[in-house]
Amino acid sequence: MSDKPRKTILVIEDDPDVLSMMIKHLEYLGYGVISAADGMEGMKLLDSAAYDLVITDIVMPYVSGVGVVTALKERRPEIPVIAITGYGKEPEAAALERKADLVLAKPVKMAVLKDHIERLLG
Repeated sequence: MSDKPRKTILVIEDDPDVLSMMIKHLEYLGYGVISAADGMEGMKLLDSAAYDLVITDIVMPYVSGVGVVTALKERRPEIPVIAITGYGKEPEAAALERKADLVLAKPVKMAVLKDHIERLLG
């Protein structure tokens, strides 16, 4: 077991099944996970704690993932963001334009996500 502190990941996802699976997988990998069920809740959580990485769905009610990425990169540009979409190229292009570090298409393979997280967290 290593002595380095656990990295904390904020996961923002409006599909409860996807959210639950991601939380379980990330915790299994040893990350601390804070979750939000929509973009508005995610925005509130961004202000309440420090995160090492944010994973956000792109298409959500209230505040979209693109809105989350935009706000996060304005406030905390050093935090890497992975945006996830099930809706193809348009949301993907918008997320990249807003400075998401990475955009992945759903369904995301957990092994692929793990590799990207490790790379982004250095």
